[in-house]
This record gives sequence, C-alpha cells and structure tokens, in this order.
Amino acid sequence: MAVASPTRPGGKRKPTRFKRNLRRNLSAYGFLSGALICFAFFSWYPIIREFILSFQENNFVDPPVWVGFDNFKTVFEDSAFKPAWVNTVVFTLLALVFGYAIPFLIAIVLNELRHARAYLRFVVYLPVMLPPAVAVLLFKWFYDPGPGLFNQMLGLANLPGLSWLDSTSTALLSLVIVSTWMNLGSGTLIYLAALQTIPSELYEAAELDGAGIIRRIWHVTIPQTKLILAVMLLLQIIATMQVFIEPYLLTGGGPENATVSVVYLMYQYAFNFTNFGAGSALGLMLMLVLMVFSVAYLRISREKNG
Repeated sequence: MAVASPTRPGGKRKPTRFKRNLRRNLSAYGFLSGALICFAFFSWYPIIREFILSFQENNFVDPPVWVGFDNFKTVFEDSAFKPAWVNTVVFTLLALVFGYAIPFLIAIVLNELRHARAYLRFVVYLPVMLPPAVAVLLFKWFYDPGPGLFNQMLGLANLPGLSWLDSTSTALLSLVIVSTWMNLGSGTLIYLAALQTIPSELYEAAELDGAGIIRRIWHVTIPQTKLILAVMLLLQIIATMQVFIEPYLLTGGGPENATVSVVYLMYQYAFNFTNFGAGSALGLMLMLVLMVFSVAYLRISREKNG
C-alpha cells in the first residue's frame, strides 16, 4: 500500500530534505562556485590537457596527430633524461637539509628573542619580497668568478676562488643556496607562527625538570609542531622537485647537464624543440611521481597520528 507524501495545510506537498538543504545552502554554493570554476579552468583543465598532449604530436600550429607512447619513448631515449631526474632528486635532498632545517632553527632563535623581533622578522622575510628573477640574477653576480662577492670574500680569507656555476662539483649546490635564500623568509614566519602557539607552561615544566635548550627543542618544540613540520616537508619536496628558474637563469642546465632538472628539460622540449607532446609526457611522469609520493606520505602520517 503506497504511503502518501506529507503535505502542508492547504494541500501543498512539503519539500524533501534535499530541497530544504539546497535552499538553505544556496548562498554557500554560490560563493563556492567561483572557486570551483577557477580550479576547473586553471588546475583541472591543464592536467587533462597535459594528459591528452602527452599522446599527441602537437606544435599548436598544425593539426595534432596521435602518436601513442612515442613521446614517452623519445623522452626515455634522451641522454639528458637520467641526469635530469638525478639532479632533481639530489637538489630536493640538499634543499631539505638547508631549506627545511635552517628556517626552523632561525624561527626558534627569533622566538627566544625579546628585543628587535619585529625588525629581524622583516630582515628575514625581505628576500621573499624580491621578484625571483631579480634574486637569481643578484646571486649570478655573487657567483661571478672574477669580481663576484663570494670569491672576494674567499680572497680576503686567503682562500682560492671557486668556479661556482662552471664546475660540475659546485653548480648544483650553488643553486640550492639560491633557492634556500629566496624561500627562507616564508618558511621562517610559518614556523614562528607555529612556535608561538606552544603553551609557555610546557617550557617552564621542562626547565623545572632540568632540561636544557636542546632537550626542550627535542621534547617540547618538535612534538608540538609536528603537524606543521609534516605539512612543510611535503610542500618543500613538491616545490623543490619542480625547480626551474634557478637552472634557467644561472646555468642553462650546464655544465655538462650537471644542473638540468626535470622541469627545465620540459621547457627545453616545449619551447626550444617545439615538441609539446614530449614535454607533456615528461610533465605527466613528474606529476605521477609527486602524486604517488604525496599519497604514500599522507597515509604514513595518518597511521602514525592514528
């Protein structure tokens, strides 16, 4: 026997729960639609477009031709393919040593200061205000083997100058130094904000137990900031594996492919060789690597926190 749907007085049918929720949240959906459109146009569509391009021969002038996995084969057979991945991984590891740890240590020092804290925050954040290209070109002068600042400083200490960007042994490390300096301020301020949320009672209790500065950092600071440390670690890896502007402006991938990165090689394929399909194939590989790493890292972090 069918059950009649509930009606209001006067014979009008009551709206379903879905319709009531839709009416109640209609304004929220309206505000959300703008963000969804932006994500769809600037994030999701380029990903889908890149996936399609990786299986095409396309120069955006002639009609595209489907070539299957030929673009991937072209990338794999490139002599710069292996150095690009090795350099990217090494750059990421070195950036974690410097660009991940140093901002955290500076934030701890700033958090302990009682005077000139605002001024020092400004000094630390100043490099972030510079356009990246300006900062990189500034370091290009620092690294100049002739009148460069770094070699002048070595000369004052009676040490021989270095070919910072022209030597395979120092070129990649030189790029790491530039990247660390450019991004030092933002990481430091994020860590500093996290440190200021730690209750002072925890440090006082640790001091009463006789804990020194190292033990307080290890047993209080790090456990209380482990969430932001985990997030920053993931963001750091994703950002550094996409390094481009430093090799592009400083070394051009040289010397002897010592600083060529995956993203720089993508740029070479797309804009120097006019092979957008091969560039898209390489970009798809990088996206999959970062996606696998991100999912695995988040799952491990969830299991540890659970």
